Amino acid sequence: MTKSKLQIWLLAARPKTLWASISPVIIGTAMAYEDGSAHWLSAIVALLGAVLIQIGTNFANDFFDHSRGADTKERLGPLRVTQAGLITPGNMKIAFTVVFALAFISGLYLIWRGGIPILIIGILSIIFGILYTAGPYPLSYRGVADLFVLIFFGPVAVGGTYYVQALDINYIVIIAGLSPGLISTAILTVNNLRDIQTDKKSGKLTLAVRFGETFARFEYLISLLIACLIPAGLWLFTGDHFYSLVSLFILIIAAPAIKIIFSEVDGPALNKALADTGKILLLYSLIFSAGWLI
Repeated sequence: MTKSKLQIWLLAARPKTLWASISPVIIGTAMAYEDGSAHWLSAIVALLGAVLIQIGTNFANDFFDHSRGADTKERLGPLRVTQAGLITPGNMKIAFTVVFALAFISGLYLIWRGGIPILIIGILSIIFGILYTAGPYPLSYRGVADLFVLIFFGPVAVGGTYYVQALDINYIVIIAGLSPGLISTAILTVNNLRDIQTDKKSGKLTLAVRFGETFARFEYLISLLIACLIPAGLWLFTGDHFYSLVSLFILIIAAPAIKIIFSEVDGPALNKALADTGKILLLYSLIFSAGWLI
């Protein structure tokens, strides 16, 4: 079945992974609201900017992985549109440039409101979004992408969302931000586990390639486990927000995905686990946020 241009661009945006940019904004906004500091226009613009940066990163990843030969017909994951010839490399390059430019333009309001810290966050997010697969030392080819995903989809995203609303920040917000960062890292881990063979051939030294399938499986499990235990740590430390502990039950919801990770190596099963982990991230953010507000 022939795909329309819109369907092709939606496929390139990788919508099943976009919860990684949406969820930290939900958490940061809920925490700002609970502190009496919600600023809805800032929250909406932060959400728009976060999603645009992730889409720009996905477009850049599609372009640069194709340029480096990492995406081949042997790949088990969802179709990559540049490699498949559905979008030309030139058009994809234009696309990620335009999307990053739109992200920066949308962020001008946040910079006006939040000042230099937000400018730094925005510029670094775009730079690392490009350097994820570009440049002489691309992050995803050196096994350090996991760390940057943890930081930028975690404390930076949650903390930045909170800051543009409250114009202040505290350590509770930063610690809470580790959870979406860890679950986003789990999403990346599924991707790397699935692509381990083709990544080896292309010289893409992800942590899964460096340390093997068993390491990747336990990285996934431990990321989810720690993410769900962080609300318990916050409750024990602060003695407040007891109902945020309900987010611990995400581990039960995650059980089918964990089972796939520890028993399957084929592409379709791992693709399902990847999509399911994105849903787990969204559910975590909603349950944690609701519990935090009660």
